[in-house]
Amino acid sequence: MAADTADPRPPRISLITVCWNAERTIADTLRSIDQQTYRDFEHIIIDGGSSDSTLAIIASAPAENRRVLSGRDGGIYEAMNKGIGLASGEIIGFLNADDTFESSGSLETVAAALGDEAYDGCYGDLIYVSNQHPDRTVRYWKSRAFEPGFFRRGWCPPHPTFYVRRRIYDRFGTFDLRYRLAADVELMMRFLEVARIRTVYIPRVLVRMRLGGATNKNIQNISRQNKEVLRALANHGLGVSILTFWASKLVNRVGQFVKRDR
Repeated sequence: MAADTADPRPPRISLITVCWNAERTIADTLRSIDQQTYRDFEHIIIDGGSSDSTLAIIASAPAENRRVLSGRDGGIYEAMNKGIGLASGEIIGFLNADDTFESSGSLETVAAALGDEAYDGCYGDLIYVSNQHPDRTVRYWKSRAFEPGFFRRGWCPPHPTFYVRRRIYDRFGTFDLRYRLAADVELMMRFLEVARIRTVYIPRVLVRMRLGGATNKNIQNISRQNKEVLRALANHGLGVSILTFWASKLVNRVGQFVKRDR
């Protein structure tokens, strides 16, 4: 009898990590991924052509489910789109090179939430930690179940906790590269507010994110990102009161700094 040459079943989750010159943080990211109790996933690393020791650190932590693609790209969102193009899993999510999972059970929680086929995606809570002292919480981004109109008030889920089925990307598209700092917000807006995909909110911290990313490293980038969000709202025909948008956003951000219970 001939041997069975059928391709193995694809992994349930494709986890994508985008990095560039991340030698200071990538080892923590890899460690938190490799410690996940849920194992039915592939890990795809898209490196932007690092010139430091990032690739050497990755090579020193091999895993059977890990693939690495390195080369110059047009920025983080183009790299994310490359990862989506390589993904073979039913569910796609991201964990970037300055992020770590909150616990070894984070992917298990995501897989359980999307065990219900009624849902197209899920997301949870996130904590921002000090860049220099990652054990110190700076902000607690507590999300909530989506309701239509939330994006008009400056709301969005924490993107590092956002997982959706690949059919959603196939149907509604990937990251729009016209947005340099807010393509993640625009994508979630397009999926939730415009396409009205069905999501479930997980009231649990899934990811720890270091402060200092491109969108929050200075006041100029924060301003540019929010201008892009307002442009995305207009492009999608989502009328917005500028006053309501900024007031709601301010209240939400202040709450993230004072809330500590988890």
